[in-house]
Amino acid sequence: MRLATLKRGGRDGTLVAVDESGTRVAPVAGYATLQAALDDWDAAQDALRAAADAAETGEAVSPEDFAAPLPRAWQWLDGSAFANHGALMELAFGHAPIETDKPLMYQGMSHQFIAPTDDVPLPSEADGIDFEGEFAIVTGDVPMGCPADQALGYVRLILLLNDWSLRAIAIPEMKTGFGWVQAKPACSVAPFAVTPDVLGEAWRNGRVCLPLTVEVDGEWFGNPNGAAMGYGFHELIAHAARSRSLPAGTIIGSGTVSNPEHEAVGSTCISERRAIEMIAGGGPQTPFLPFGSRVAMCAGEGVSPFGVIDQRVVAG
Repeated sequence: MRLATLKRGGRDGTLVAVDESGTRVAPVAGYATLQAALDDWDAAQDALRAAADAAETGEAVSPEDFAAPLPRAWQWLDGSAFANHGALMELAFGHAPIETDKPLMYQGMSHQFIAPTDDVPLPSEADGIDFEGEFAIVTGDVPMGCPADQALGYVRLILLLNDWSLRAIAIPEMKTGFGWVQAKPACSVAPFAVTPDVLGEAWRNGRVCLPLTVEVDGEWFGNPNGAAMGYGFHELIAHAARSRSLPAGTIIGSGTVSNPEHEAVGSTCISERRAIEMIAGGGPQTPFLPFGSRVAMCAGEGVSPFGVIDQRVVAG
C-alpha cells in the first residue's frame, strides 16, 4: 500500500490511500490520520486495503495537495549509517575517527515535517544551507530491548526524506557535546509512505536498495544507492530501543545516502561534495544554497514509489 496525508483536515491532515499513478486517493474509513492508523495498525488493515482498492477510481489530486505523510510525529531519530559519508568527512576535515562499534544516531525535532512541494523557509544564506537525501522507516510500537533479528517486524512504512542542514551552525553545536538544535531545521518528506511489500526485492536486509536521485536547479547532483547502508534499519531500531520503548509513529532515518563510487554516482548532500573537492584539490568549490534554489529528490528507476520532493529554499 501507498499511504499519504492531504493538507486538509487540521494539523495532522487527512489520511488517504493512493493509487499506482499517485494522482487518485481514497479516505480510510475509521482512521482520520496516519498516526491513528499506526496506533491501531493490525486492526486497521482491512480499512487500509479497502481504501487502497477504492483509490484506483478515487478523487483526483495534485502534488500540491499532499502534506508530509506524518506532518508531526512522536519521535525523529536520525542515523548516520553510510560509512563512506563518515570517512569522507573525517578525511576532508581531519577529524579523528569516532571510536564506537554502535550506530551513530541523534534525536531531532519531530513536531513539524515539511510538505513535499512547499517552500522551505530558512533564516539566512550565511548559515550554509544544505540538503541530505535519506531513506527512513516508520515503526509500530517497539518494546524496549527489541533485538535486531526481530526489529524488521516493527517496520510499518518506508519514506524518502530530505534532512535540511545548516552547516555553518553544525560544527559549533557539535563542539558543545550536546547535539544539534539550530543546525537541524524541519525535514521535508516525499508524499507517499509505502509498506515494505511495495518495494519488492528493493527492500532487503533492512535496506532500501534503490538509487536516490538529487537535482539542484534542474541539474543532476547524485544518485547513490541505499544498498550500501552499513547498518540496516533493523540494527538502527535495536540501537534506538536498547533502553526505551519506541512509540508507533517513530521515524528513523538512514543518514545521508552515500556510495564509495562517488565519481560515478555523485552525492546526496553538498557537504559531501565539498569534502570530495577538498580531498582532491585542497579546497571546496561547490557553494551552499542561496535563496531561490530548487532541490528535487526521487528514488528508483523510472517512477519513484515515494513520489517526489520538489521545493524552493526561501528567506524565512
